[in-house]
Amino acid sequence: MSASFRKIKSDVRARIARGDWSPGETLPTEADLAQRYACARATVNRALRELADEGLLERRRKSGTRVRTVPLRQARLDIPLVRREIEEKGAAYRYALVLRDALAAPDWLAARLGLKGAAPVLHLIAMHYADGAPYQHEDRWIALDTVPQASTADFTAQGPNEWLVAEIPFTDAEISFLAAAAEPALAAHLGCRPGDAVFRMERVTWLGGAPVTFVRMSYPPGHRVTTRY
Repeated sequence: MSASFRKIKSDVRARIARGDWSPGETLPTEADLAQRYACARATVNRALRELADEGLLERRRKSGTRVRTVPLRQARLDIPLVRREIEEKGAAYRYALVLRDALAAPDWLAARLGLKGAAPVLHLIAMHYADGAPYQHEDRWIALDTVPQASTADFTAQGPNEWLVAEIPFTDAEISFLAAAAEPALAAHLGCRPGDAVFRMERVTWLGGAPVTFVRMSYPPGHRVTTRY
């Protein structure tokens, strides 16, 4: 049975996420892919064209289709590394993994990311410290259908954000900033009182329409964010 353009698009995206095709690498020709997927070349063309429109691929006449070295939208958004933030302040950085759990996506997360059925996810909670004081509480969910290699990655020494930035490109991101009341468990991690107002950032990233990760990053009371342009 021939593959639909959606199936081809999904498979190409998954191969890039797994590292089968690395950034800058040229994909097989449309004719070769059409033979691989037992479909018309026009079907392959549509799948690749849509992935190029989403910023994951780069298509040039006579030179073929390549995986973007830096996906188009990723080039416009630099995901900050908390280790770098802390060290640039002149403080000593320390990281600790608090929780790791593989499970089916809870309903609220499935709705937030557009996941279908009992999609597998990896839930990670980590703490980041500056000179021994709580700096950031990271509550992260990784979509394993998009990033299957996360299920075997070692997050005991390296934070999931650093790992994702190094391993997985993204084409779209959504960021929210909000004030939140610290729940008892969060307050214990951040060294504040339950109910205290904390600064929180929430970020979702996608790879060609497929969800990569959702993360809540919470900071102790008094945290300040400064940007420069």
